[in-house]
Amino acid sequence: MVRIPKFNLSDVIDGAPNTTHPAFIVDGVVKDEILISKYQNIVVNDRAYSLPMKDPRVYVNFDQAVQYCKNKGAGWHLMTNAEWTAIALWCKKNGYMPRGNNYCGGEHSALHEVGVQTYDWLLDYNWNNRANEFDGTKYHHTGRVATGSGSAAWAHDGTNEGIFDLNGNVWEWTAGLRLKNGEIQIVKDNDAAMANADFGDTSSWWKAVLQDGNLAAPGTASTLKIDNTTPGTADKDGNNVGGDPIINTVRDNPNYTGGDVNEYYRYSHCNFETLAAKSGVTVPTLLKALGIAPVDASCGGDGFWVRNYGERLPFRGGGWGHGSAAGVFALNLHYLRSYSGNNFGFRSAFVNL
Repeated sequence: MVRIPKFNLSDVIDGAPNTTHPAFIVDGVVKDEILISKYQNIVVNDRAYSLPMKDPRVYVNFDQAVQYCKNKGAGWHLMTNAEWTAIALWCKKNGYMPRGNNYCGGEHSALHEVGVQTYDWLLDYNWNNRANEFDGTKYHHTGRVATGSGSAAWAHDGTNEGIFDLNGNVWEWTAGLRLKNGEIQIVKDNDAAMANADFGDTSSWWKAVLQDGNLAAPGTASTLKIDNTTPGTADKDGNNVGGDPIINTVRDNPNYTGGDVNEYYRYSHCNFETLAAKSGVTVPTLLKALGIAPVDASCGGDGFWVRNYGERLPFRGGGWGHGSAAGVFALNLHYLRSYSGNNFGFRSAFVNL
């Protein structure tokens, strides 16, 4: 585990109030620290563990990830969106954006930085000429790498004492944020770390966000939502299917939901740092503190993917093939809570309750 001492919003966001970042407020109590898994987690006997040189656990859905973390005991929880973003903002403010496995085992901008392969990614083609070999039938690529096996540049502070693999390797579930039919909903402060936190679809813990940063019941008029700049269409090639995502107080343009096109193609995408609000809509500091809106136009070029219909829960960080779009601000609000895959994992965190 890596200890993250308490800091204020003003320490990481220029012009923000001198108040505690939400990641350090649990059940109304300010905490002096949070502890974050140094490594993406594995699972042993239904408990999450942070260990080096392991193949991170994948094929895990949201509710399973939550339970594996809670099984460790009091104070243990799935890393929350508030905690993830607190670290991302700390990295940005301190001038260090961690690198990682975002290009088939290596860092796209420094290809000499590689990890130890733990997953052989087989394709019918040579992805970006990154195949390790061709066996006459399939191209073999490096997918996942062992936890912490990359350069110190892959840690959040650029040292071997930092948190590894926040950029790439596998996407990570985080708790306390979701979209529900485009409406941005959160669990207050870092209450998602509480033992009794309820992330169920109809839970009363979910709150919508108003333009002044106050919270309201879901469905309240003029809460903040992720809209699209144009109506959704069905693009089988995976291009934007609703223009660019935009923050709005209504959802005028849902992603395409009709016809027989596979849902995989029904999404919109932009660089996180270009995610803007519709003219006349105010983005509160709270959305910036929680990594739902950018603090400025320099967030590493990390990506933002969204489907603004149904319930969508967040993945963070990017996977082994996302290149420059992977990073600490990368946010994927693309999938249902039941989703699992070969490049989707999680990590646990701890707070003294």
